[in-house]
Amino acid sequence: MVDPIDFISKQRGKILQTYEELHLLAEPSWKEENTSLYLREKLSQAGFKIKTYSGHYGFTAELKGQKQEVIALRADMDALLQEVDGTVQANHSCGHDAHSTMVLSAALALAKNKLLLTHTVRFIFQPAEEKAEGALRMIEDGALENVMFLCGIHLRPSYEVPFNKAAPVIQHGSTASLKGIIKGMPSHAARPEEGNNPIEAAALLIQAMWQIRLQETGKYSIKITELHGGEASNLIPENTRFTFDLRAEANDTMENLLKKAKHIIEKTAALTETEITYSVEEYSPAAVKNERAMALAREAIHTVLGEENLEPACLSPGAEDFHFYTLKNPDLAATMIGLGCDLKPGLHHPNMAFNKEALIYGTQILAKVIMEADQKEW
Repeated sequence: MVDPIDFISKQRGKILQTYEELHLLAEPSWKEENTSLYLREKLSQAGFKIKTYSGHYGFTAELKGQKQEVIALRADMDALLQEVDGTVQANHSCGHDAHSTMVLSAALALAKNKLLLTHTVRFIFQPAEEKAEGALRMIEDGALENVMFLCGIHLRPSYEVPFNKAAPVIQHGSTASLKGIIKGMPSHAARPEEGNNPIEAAALLIQAMWQIRLQETGKYSIKITELHGGEASNLIPENTRFTFDLRAEANDTMENLLKKAKHIIEKTAALTETEITYSVEEYSPAAVKNERAMALAREAIHTVLGEENLEPACLSPGAEDFHFYTLKNPDLAATMIGLGCDLKPGLHHPNMAFNKEALIYGTQILAKVIMEADQKEW
C-alpha cells in the first residue's frame, strides 16, 4: 500500500513542473483546449476513465470504487483575460493553474491505491469559472451524478490566510452585475425641451440605488461601476448605458437586494418617462457552510499541517462559481478549502505571485480529504 501523503512529498519536483507547464498554457474562459488536453493526457496515462462533453473543454476523470456513490474534487481551468505589461492576454492571476495542478496531483497519488477505494472518486475539471458559467454547465452535463461529497480548493491572499495554514471553508458572498440601457429622446442641447435626457434619468437612478436599505443584518452593497452616455458637448444623447455591482453575504439578502433594485429601475423609468431595459449578469451565489464537509476538511488540514495551522474560516469579499454546485444541489455535502500560500499583492492582480511550496501541502490536504471521505457512509 502506498501512502499518498508520502508519495506526494516525493513527487515535489514533478508537481512544481506541472504547475509551470500549466501556467504557460493560460487560456481564457471557454477556450481551455490545450489545458484540458494536457490534464486529460496525464490522467489517461494513469488509467483514469475520462468523460468529455460537447460544446466545451470541461471533463471528468474517475477511479471506480466498490460503491456507485461518488466523492469528488473540483478544479477550475480558465485564466483571466487582462492587461499585463501593456498587452491584453490570458493570465493565471486567480490561481486556477495551481488548483488544476493540485487536483491532478492528488488524483495521481490516489490512483496508486485505487483497488482499496470504497467509493468511486471523480475529479471534475471545469471551464469558465471567471465568467461564473462553468459550474452550471458541468451540472447540466451531469458531472454531479451520484456525487455525495465535493471539495474544492482556492489560493488565498496572505492577509486572509497566512502561509502554511489552511481554512476548511471559504465564506464567499454573492455577487451580481445589473446592466442596463436608458433610452431617452435625443435633441440639440440648445433645445432640451425637445428631448428627454437619459443621463439625467441615470443620475436619479444612481441616487435612488444609493438609498437602498434592507432589513437584513448581513453586509450588502450596491454601487455604480459603469456609466456611458453622450458623444458631443452640445447634444442630448438618446441612450445611456450603466452597470451596478451588487454584493451580499447571503443568498436571501442578494435576492432582496435585486428585488429592490428592479423596483427602483421600474419606478425611475416611469418617473422620467424613459425606457430602461436591464439584465442580471455574472451572478454567483454565496457559500453555504456544510458542517459535515467542513469536518472532513478540518481533519485533513490537521493531519497535514498540524492543529496550530488550522484556520477557523476564510472570510472573502469575492465570489466563486463553485457555490452553484450546492445552490443547485442543496443536499450535497461540499466545501472549498482556503489555502494560505503567501499570495501577493492580491488575486486578479496582473503580477500575482505565491509561494509554490503551498502546492505540495495543498495536494496532500486534497488527497487526505478524499481518503477521509472514503471512510464515511454517504
